[in-house]
Amino acid sequence: MVVLNSPAFDRKCLVDDYPSSASSHDSPPPHFVSKDESMFYYSGISPSPPKLVYRTRLSTTPWVKPKGLEAYRRLKQVRGVFGHKLNDVWEGISWTSIDVARFITDGEFDTEIVGPVTLWIGVRPDSLEGAQALRSGAEILELLKLFGIEDVEVEYRESIYRRSAGPPLLRHVSKVNHTVDVRGPLTPTLGLSIAASDRPDALGTMGLYFAEGGKSDKVLGLTCHHVLFKTDAATNDSYVLANNASAHREYVQLLGTRAFDKLLDSIKLRIGRHAIMLKEHEEGIERLEKRLLGGVDGDDDDDEVAEAEKELELTKAQLKTVNDAIDTLKKFYAEVKKDWGAPRQRIIGHIRSSPAVACNASPEGFTEDWGAFELDGPKFAKAFKGNVLDLGTAIPPDEFTLKMYPRDDGRSTFKYPSDRLLPLRGMISQELMRRPDMLDHDNKPCLIVIKNGNATGVTIGRATGIFSFVRDEDTGDVSKEWAIYNYDKNSGVFSAPGDSGSIVVDGLGRIGGLLTGGAGKTGTSDVTYVTPMFWLWPRVKTHFPDANPNPTTIA
Repeated sequence: MVVLNSPAFDRKCLVDDYPSSASSHDSPPPHFVSKDESMFYYSGISPSPPKLVYRTRLSTTPWVKPKGLEAYRRLKQVRGVFGHKLNDVWEGISWTSIDVARFITDGEFDTEIVGPVTLWIGVRPDSLEGAQALRSGAEILELLKLFGIEDVEVEYRESIYRRSAGPPLLRHVSKVNHTVDVRGPLTPTLGLSIAASDRPDALGTMGLYFAEGGKSDKVLGLTCHHVLFKTDAATNDSYVLANNASAHREYVQLLGTRAFDKLLDSIKLRIGRHAIMLKEHEEGIERLEKRLLGGVDGDDDDDEVAEAEKELELTKAQLKTVNDAIDTLKKFYAEVKKDWGAPRQRIIGHIRSSPAVACNASPEGFTEDWGAFELDGPKFAKAFKGNVLDLGTAIPPDEFTLKMYPRDDGRSTFKYPSDRLLPLRGMISQELMRRPDMLDHDNKPCLIVIKNGNATGVTIGRATGIFSFVRDEDTGDVSKEWAIYNYDKNSGVFSAPGDSGSIVVDGLGRIGGLLTGGAGKTGTSDVTYVTPMFWLWPRVKTHFPDANPNPTTIA
């Protein structure tokens, strides 16, 4: 038997239909998925969408390959599921590695086709044969019928679950500062790119500040255990710093090797872009000055002359701005190399406690994957603003606002902060995750969330109301997670490896959870997995009983 989407499978599927070696009287087996459908069925859900392995609606809703000169792929978007009967019974069913989703497909004339609720099962590439998927899908549907659920489909996709692993920090600045687009990695706003000092190429993100509380004035950073320590099937050790002055410390640094190089490259790129505009403005000034001196257009009327004078004045101001920006960025580049270039200059704290990763941890079976490190207070004190998320400059405020509230009635609970800093307040409860207090443009419940991570920066995604189950690729262990889907087919991925440890929040700044990994065959994620903070925070407090997530100062 040929495994779906293997090289042998590809050879058998050189045409879109069942292999031509079969006679005209043969019918394809009920589990047959063509090469084209396998490749293009999930187009749109991410830049590198997974392959379809099998779906239970193969016979009732066959996939049609677009034909002709105007052929195109109908793009899909993935949405969370709220208010379905499955939401009520899901926790009592022992699945292994399943997400619950609903797919929106592009229709004709800008319409959208809403698909059924789908159990979206990720399997290792080339691990599931078609006949196995056919039997498994049928058994799942029969099991759901026992709960009175008959409007759900099952789809299998190829997918691998992965854990996505000096001087004082700089102050946050406004958009008038020429370094605003590049200085973020060196400021203390949430989303700091970090690495363990003995593993500078294993990058992750610091998601949250919390005060140790009690008699301590220390502030700690929260991230994932697998960001701080190597974690795989053979290595998974807890760490607690011994309570004595001579104990060996494990240090955490801002920006691992690749992240620091990326920062330098981003500054050089910004200088290069300004240099292009410098030449553009210089040529524009030369052209306008010739025109105003008579040149080839000596017969210009008064209005044209006034317009040229105004344009010249504006272009000179733009030239000055560009020159200032280049000077500022060159100085900034030199300062970054001098003050932050050596890894020891980027050390920002030491690890205090980091339990071994636990899958299916009780109660409720979520992943426990966190670590806390004590921050070097003097490096943070001057610029510290507490738990605030910098929404960045990549997404304009108007676009950001529209994405956070996808209705067209003008009402929104999200307000874009004038300084780009979204303060964190409270936590998203389990009830609110299941039944959000937000509606989309179709009056359907939705929960839009934000994160700022080391790998992909500030992104917006869509949470789902049914917790997913994921199987760790190294250990085979299964855990429950809160799934976040990419916002839409045009917005890119919500996360990628290196974003682990990021905090995920809603538009009101309520903390949803800690990003621990994602699923997808390539280096990006079709689905992002998050451990809910309503469950994780009590686990943190077993190590830091007086902890609170709202520090306002740091010593």
